[in-house]
Amino acid sequence: MKSRFAAEATILRALGHPARLAILEVLRHRPACVCHLTAALHRPQAYVSQQLGVLRDAGLIEGQRDGAFVYYYYRLRNYGVLGMLDLATRLLGRAPEATPAAGPLAGCECPQCAVGEAPAKGAGA
Repeated sequence: MKSRFAAEATILRALGHPARLAILEVLRHRPACVCHLTAALHRPQAYVSQQLGVLRDAGLIEGQRDGAFVYYYYRLRNYGVLGMLDLATRLLGRAPEATPAAGPLAGCECPQCAVGEAPAKGAGA
């Protein structure tokens, strides 16, 4: 028999990793593709993809392909999770910091960074 709190536990486990929190922080500002997240986190693509899978399985993010491009943009499914991140920061006695928007990144070749624009219509949150 499943616990009454099984779904909540899945979400909290997904939030229990620094790399996944960093991904959510990037997605706070706009959708991002794997290559953008790889450049932002300075981690290998396979590692970032694994962390994205955990977040997706927990229902925290979703992805959408960008039209003619082979880029798959990830975005938050519910921005309420950001309140949880901010609350955790406050519990540590710190004020949530305003983070710069995830703009174009050196080393990222996605269309978003190449032209400095948001992803194609429909891929945004």
